[in-house]
This record gives sequence, structure tokens and C-alpha cells, in this order.
Amino acid sequence: MKKSDGDHQRGHFSGMQVLLYLLLVVVGAGAAFMGDRWLRTNGPLSLNSLDPRTPSVTTPDDTPLPGGVLSLPVNSNFIVEAVEKVGPAVVRIDAARTVTQDIPDAFRDPFFRRFFGQGPMEPQQRVERGTGSGFIISDDGQILTNAHVINGADKVSVVLKDGRSFEGTVLGEDPISDVAVVKIEATNLPKATLGNSQQLQPGEWAIAIGNPLGLDNSVTAGIVSATGRSSRDVGVPDKRVGFIQTDAAINPGNSGGPLLNARGEVIGMNTAIISGAQGLGFAIPIQTAQAIAQQLITTGKVQHPFLGIEMVTITPELQQELNTDPNSPMRLSVDSGVLIVRVSPNSPAERAGLQEGDVIQRMGDQAIAQSDMVQQIVQGSQVGNSLELQINRDGKILNVTVQPGEMPVNPSF
Repeated sequence: MKKSDGDHQRGHFSGMQVLLYLLLVVVGAGAAFMGDRWLRTNGPLSLNSLDPRTPSVTTPDDTPLPGGVLSLPVNSNFIVEAVEKVGPAVVRIDAARTVTQDIPDAFRDPFFRRFFGQGPMEPQQRVERGTGSGFIISDDGQILTNAHVINGADKVSVVLKDGRSFEGTVLGEDPISDVAVVKIEATNLPKATLGNSQQLQPGEWAIAIGNPLGLDNSVTAGIVSATGRSSRDVGVPDKRVGFIQTDAAINPGNSGGPLLNARGEVIGMNTAIISGAQGLGFAIPIQTAQAIAQQLITTGKVQHPFLGIEMVTITPELQQELNTDPNSPMRLSVDSGVLIVRVSPNSPAERAGLQEGDVIQRMGDQAIAQSDMVQQIVQGSQVGNSLELQINRDGKILNVTVQPGEMPVNPSF
């Protein structure tokens, strides 16, 4: 039977529909693939792209689009660029320590030796080996790392990314801040670009490079989770650092390696993890590490101003707890400031007349709201110089002058 013109048209339309649907499926799949590739490579596009501290998004020829419209970058991955910029300056540090193990007195007893045989009579020695990370801060071989990476080491070896190996000399280490400087004899070395850790905000990109678990040149990425974490928050109360918190994966062996921002600048030195926690790593702000390193390079040691107080930030909850506990030795008339809970004997604080129960409300012209603010101001002062404190003692405002001393080798707190 001959088909009518209408049948031909319907058949032609159906064919076109099928072809159109197939094209849509193919184009849709391609778009989905491209979208997935974009998300996996560059991450979701957000308003953070407008922040000057994050990589800009421009047209392929770097010309701005009208009306502030953003386009996707072509072959752009800022993490790769940051790693390429700093990676050659990141090193592996191998440290060897000779540990002497004495023989227990019981093993020397003739009765014991008669029944259990002739064991070794001399102290036994063994060599402990550890691996950490570091990064070059000068083209003549000065390297920043953690003090705990090289502490007690008899031999320090530094391995560059290009495979060259050097014997390292420890210029100085500071256990209180966990910063150390190692020197190798070389010139024209790649060095890391140092950024500004004082302007960091939670949510900014964070990239960690190091040698975790012996896996050299490993890169992890995340964000700055928080800033100003006190040493007490992190669980290392003997340190005097306000840490950067990040969720970029940090593992044993990352210690001493750099934490980078999106521009490939070092903003911190990776130093600590909390056992059993996931997504919690901590870095020493680069401004702090740099200042400590400069003292170590110049004098071989670091001067830490010291007041000799144990303190806690006052919160409404703490105020209520102290004021309602019949066994509490303190009563608080204020709900903000820093409470002195203990004064070390023979310390600068005791000599200045500070007492347990005093509330620090101002230091100089700066209002005090948190304990880490006191720590930062004291750390930034000079031994022997005067600090003016305004305190609240039982509801009365007093002005006290204290002169920080040098921190003892083994402070009680």
C-alpha cells in the first residue's frame, strides 16, 4: 500500500526525533563527563572564587568577562601549581640516635647469674632511626623542621626531591615551640616562598607536602579548619604556640613539612596530630616559626619571656560553676577575661603581686578575652621589659606592672 504524504511526514518526523534523542543522550553524557571531570579536578565553583586570596577564575586568554560572569579555567589546577612551586624545596630528614640501655642491677647479682646464665654485663646500645620532613628557606641550605624530628640525633641526613643527599648540621632547636633549623653545605638551592599566617581565616585552602610513613613527596589538600588553637587545646601544654588547625591529612613523617595556601606560599609547618582523631592536624604558623628560626640561626637558642601563671578563659559557664560550687576557692564577679588559677613560686608574676583568682582584663591598651591572647603578648615581649596589666580582684580594678623573666628549662606549667 502506498503511504500518504502524512505517513511519510510522520515517519520522517519519528526518525528525526530518534536522531535528536540520540544526540541529546550523547551530548548529555558528554556534559556529565565534563562536569564530573571539572568537579574532580578543580572542585565546585563558589563565591570563594571572588576572594583575592584564592585562585582567580578567568577566560582562557585571561580577559575578564562582562558583568562579573565567571567562566571555567582551561587546564588549570592550583594545587598542582602550588606543589610545582614549592615541591623542590621540600626535603626528607633522616635522623639516627644511639640509645644506651643499662643492665638492671638484678642481672648483675651472682645468684641470678648462677641460675639464669651469663648475660651481658655492659650497657647495650641500639640505633633508633626516624624520618621527618622539612623545607629549605635559603638558597645556601638553611632548612626549617620540627625540633622533635632531630632531637637527640647523632646523625642527620637531608634528601632533596632530586635525589641528592647531604649531611645536615643542627644550628639550633627549641623544644618549647618545636622549631629547629638544619644546615646543609650547598648553594643555589630551591627555596620555599613564605606567606602570611597572621591573616588566615577558616575555610581557606590548605595543602600539605611531606614524607608520611616513608612515602616521599606526598601531597594532601583540605582547608584551614581553625586558627589560634592553644597548646592546651591541642594537648601539648608545654608548647607556646597558637596552632593552625587543618583537615589536610597529616601523618607521622609529615612533621616539619610545609602547609601551603592556594598561591603556593608556606603558611605553616606541620607538627602535630591527635591520636585517634580523623581530619585533625596542626601546624605552627609560619610567622612564629620564622621568628624562632631567626633567633636559632643568630644565637643558637631562643629566649621565651615567662610570667609563671596558669590561666583559663572565663566563660559564663565557668563563672556559674565556680560561683555555685560550695567547695570552690574562687568567686567571679565578671563573665569575661582570663582567670589566674595558679601562680608559680618565685616567678615574675609572684614578685609583681599577682594572685590566684585575679582576672586579667587588659594588657597595655589591648582588651583581653582569651588566654591565648595573654600568651601571645607575653611571647612577643622582651625579658626584663615591663608589661602593664589591668586586673579585677574581688570586684576591684587594679593596675599591676610585671617584668617577664626567661622561661625555666623545665617549667611546671
